[in-house]
Amino acid sequence: MPATLLIALYAFAGATAAGLVGAAVLRLIRRRSLTASLAVVAAVAVLAMLAGTLAVAWAMFLSPHDLSVVTTVVAMAAVVSLATALLLGRWVVARSRELAAATRSFGDDGDYAAPTTPATAELDALSRELAATSARLAQSRERERALETSRRELVAWISHDLRTPLAGLRAMSEALEDGVAADPDRYLRQIRAEVERLNDMVGDLFELSRIHAGTLVLTPARISVYDLVGDALAGADPLARRHGVRLVGDAVAAVPVEVDGKEMSRVLGNLLVNAIRRTPADGTVAVAAERSADGVVVSVTDGCGGIPEEDLPRVFDTGWRGTHARTPPAGAGLGLAIVRGIVEAHRGRATVRNIPGGCRFEVTLPPAQV
Repeated sequence: MPATLLIALYAFAGATAAGLVGAAVLRLIRRRSLTASLAVVAAVAVLAMLAGTLAVAWAMFLSPHDLSVVTTVVAMAAVVSLATALLLGRWVVARSRELAAATRSFGDDGDYAAPTTPATAELDALSRELAATSARLAQSRERERALETSRRELVAWISHDLRTPLAGLRAMSEALEDGVAADPDRYLRQIRAEVERLNDMVGDLFELSRIHAGTLVLTPARISVYDLVGDALAGADPLARRHGVRLVGDAVAAVPVEVDGKEMSRVLGNLLVNAIRRTPADGTVAVAAERSADGVVVSVTDGCGGIPEEDLPRVFDTGWRGTHARTPPAGAGLGLAIVRGIVEAHRGRATVRNIPGGCRFEVTLPPAQV
């Protein structure tokens, strides 16, 4: 066997033995400090070199003096390597402890503050991930606060809206029961109207619960927007006449969309009812539909005078009715929340913006597949 190959085999055998011992030690101390692990890694590297060198020296039958020189050189290298590993380990551990202390700022209202001292690339990447997580948690807490506020307002308004008609129903039923009603037929018509309003409110709550629970089942079909808008205008015409509001739907293009006709009719109906109730008498509510680069845009423009800028982000929130809408005829504040939920279930989006004299609600739907 060539001498070079024999030397390589001896060196490999010695280094392998040292590596196996080091692997066993690392397994035993895997739950210990990073400093200890770095020290073991450095020691294994030095011992592997020492074992390989001694194995080759023994195989070559070096003199005791030469063997002592080689051993001394390797030993000094081992001391320097171990000292360097310990210093590096302590520095890395100090940086990791600073990072651990910074993560303790996470809490109900805490924000993550990254350590200012330099760190390794891995620790720096971890710090950036923690900062991003902190930002997402802050956004989640803000959304949770907004949702909690909306829930409280919804409960308060629903309680008010339920109490008022129930009190009226009780009074009218007692009057009918006692025989003191001057016009029983009028009382019966009023009772029916109140019951229908309560039924609509319960239906809105059920629809909203399905949207939030993700159980809203859609049955999309290819429908012309012109037909959808025409049906919605016909359904809202009696309400518009009672309020003295003109309905205009001249700018509606006959473009196809793939939507659930029943749910989308509810969207347009809610938008029209909302616009009619907030448009003064002799005002106009206009509906338009056109194809755009993003899809098909259906808009409802009213003459409400505009929405305060600070309220625009909350228009589609559950229970929102604006500061001027606290009376039962304004509804329970669920109509626009239902609009957004149904539109987003169709992979579209609902937006609102102010225009001179009023505001414009826009529903953007994906175009029908050719």
